[in-house]
Amino acid sequence: MIKIKNTFDILLLIARPAAGKSEIIDHLKKTPLEQRSGLFHIGNFEEIDDFPMLWTWFEEDAILERMGQPRLHTDPESNFINHFMWDLLIERICLEYQKKLRDAPNYHQKNTTIIEFARGSEHGGFARAFAHISRQVAERMAILYLNVSWEESLRKNRARFNPDRPDSILEHGLPDDRLEKLYRVVDWDKVSADDPTFLEIQGVRVPYVVFENEDDVTTQRGEPLARRLEETLGRLWELYRQR
Repeated sequence: MIKIKNTFDILLLIARPAAGKSEIIDHLKKTPLEQRSGLFHIGNFEEIDDFPMLWTWFEEDAILERMGQPRLHTDPESNFINHFMWDLLIERICLEYQKKLRDAPNYHQKNTTIIEFARGSEHGGFARAFAHISRQVAERMAILYLNVSWEESLRKNRARFNPDRPDSILEHGLPDDRLEKLYRVVDWDKVSADDPTFLEIQGVRVPYVVFENEDDVTTQRGEPLARRLEETLGRLWELYRQR
């Protein structure tokens, strides 16, 4: 008997900072594989998140400055020296994915890749990020957009920040003024305005759904999160099968 594959190849999680992306991933990690694949269509999974990449740049620049050498990536206020550094992060994500396929040609028979990033209009928004996603990624991708207001992003960014662990996936944060500059305005509504279910990325129709999280079920975890995640990923799976 042939077993029909029931899991996404690539799930892209995008949103404002602190919208709940990392909490969803944490919930998926704690869900047994059989239940996770049945309810959420996520198999064994590996993450590609650009936050550890950019945090490494911050650390390297701090080290270089202490050594009396020029900073490579950011200025002393931790702003990227050039806007194309945001593009570089997307290209790096795609390169990391390409290496996974290189090392395991049948990678997606058992594995889902979860890609996570946030983008604001100030540095090009999601439109600019999508322009740097490879066709190889776009062809296997489905998008879950977590929708929260700017005010909710600000509240949760403040709540989760642990100054003793600024490099932590679940506990990092931005100062209020930097969060406002980079992420108060996002272009998701504009990017998704033409079609309620598909985006065109690199000539590929990529399915998407919106996970409404203004009521913050991701922090609550438990059954409310599981139910909403099952419903939204179920809708996304049906679109993914149609692509």
